[in-house]
Amino acid sequence: MEKFSTVMIVVAVAILDRAGRVLMQQRPPNKQHGGLWEFPGGKVEAGETLAAAVVREIDEELGLAIDAEGLFPICFANDALASSSRQILLLLYGARIWGGVAMAKEAGSAIRWVDAKELAGLPMPPLDIPLAQAVIPLLGGCQR
Repeated sequence: MEKFSTVMIVVAVAILDRAGRVLMQQRPPNKQHGGLWEFPGGKVEAGETLAAAVVREIDEELGLAIDAEGLFPICFANDALASSSRQILLLLYGARIWGGVAMAKEAGSAIRWVDAKELAGLPMPPLDIPLAQAVIPLLGGCQR
């Protein structure tokens, strides 16, 4: 059995609107998985709660204000990082209430509201695929 020295915890959020869509973010082309679509989020910093990390990351990446009290857990995905002894644990939360207008704040990234059918067809990093499968029923759509 393989052992891992560290686990990197990453949080992401499915921002769900009343029209049955979710907000997805395209990774900048110069990053790993560049050009692929993912749920926005990022690494949890030392001493930070999971909810606080979601709130911070969404503000930094999209300029949206999310209330930590309104977050709800959806699912998680995990995998070993091929180049190290680290394992990544990706936790997906949902949010139905936010403030502000979403904008892609990172250079080279883009955002897009998608429905269940579009979500099922988006090219994504491997860990986002099972997350999308868990979100599709929340949008009222078909499975991938």
